[in-house]
Amino acid sequence: MKSIFALIMAISILSSNSIAQNSNENLYPDINTLKTFSTMGKELRVLKKGEETELFRYVGKGCLTHMWFGGSFKGVESTDIRIYVDGEEEASIDMELFLGHGIGFGDNHAPWGTERMGNIGGNSGIYNTYKIPFGSGIRITAQIASDADENPMFWWIIRGTENLPVVFAGVKLPDSARLKLHKLESHVAEPLEEFTMCDVKGAGMLYQVTMEAEGLRDTDHWKDLSFMESCVRAYLGGSEEPMFLSSGLEDYFLGTYYFNKGRYANMLAGLTHIDKGKNEFSGYRLHEDDPVFFQNGFRLTNRCGEKIGDKIFHDPPQTRYTTYTWVYEW
Repeated sequence: MKSIFALIMAISILSSNSIAQNSNENLYPDINTLKTFSTMGKELRVLKKGEETELFRYVGKGCLTHMWFGGSFKGVESTDIRIYVDGEEEASIDMELFLGHGIGFGDNHAPWGTERMGNIGGNSGIYNTYKIPFGSGIRITAQIASDADENPMFWWIIRGTENLPVVFAGVKLPDSARLKLHKLESHVAEPLEEFTMCDVKGAGMLYQVTMEAEGLRDTDHWKDLSFMESCVRAYLGGSEEPMFLSSGLEDYFLGTYYFNKGRYANMLAGLTHIDKGKNEFSGYRLHEDDPVFFQNGFRLTNRCGEKIGDKIFHDPPQTRYTTYTWVYEW
């Protein structure tokens, strides 16, 4: 009887070890297949108005892990960075330099930074470590704004690794996962209007949201900021009933009382701009360690102020929003 029990236990242990080994093999690649690539540009005058300049091109399968940009010239904050994945003709990531790093209103406050992104030099030294996977190749370009300095000096660093998986909260994303940027630019919302920040079909994971918001009423009253009462909502699988992601807008960005304590930056969220005299703020919220997964569609919305039941929370003004919503899709 003891020998049978011992045999059963041995089989169970071997089976568990096998499952764990298979799980690790699925999560972690063969280290011998990893190959890091990197490039830089130093003090180059390659950016021309009205022209898209290629900064880097790589052929193969891999994942971007780092980008850094330098160049303290007029209009640098609006430099357009485009990332073309797997030969696409239209860039799935097309971002203004500052907004793509969580910074609104061209705010050059520095230095600040986290493991994921930051601004070290004010108008220069903007970096990120976003994981941007690709299957056959990747191309990164830059284009300066129409009102930028002509022919400015520019610096950049771009790095990644072949065959590197994307892992969040202990979960390896599918090889087919691609990071997409959904933009809503200069949308003027009426009080209590609920508007869509992204509407995605299929499966994926919400990665990051950046918001730039400006209340358009100036009565020098705290209620001019009450557009921040809005609760961020997610609609999964075509549901008409939302899943609430916050109890207020500043709460979504982990602030409180209309950001009463001012700026902050950490790996979950940050307040990158605040001007209560102008009813303005910008912030970012990352979902790496707080993932929002979906299987059959995902719609993310915000509201200009809030009404729950019969209660309207204060007196929200008409508000202008620009939002960047980053989503891994597969």
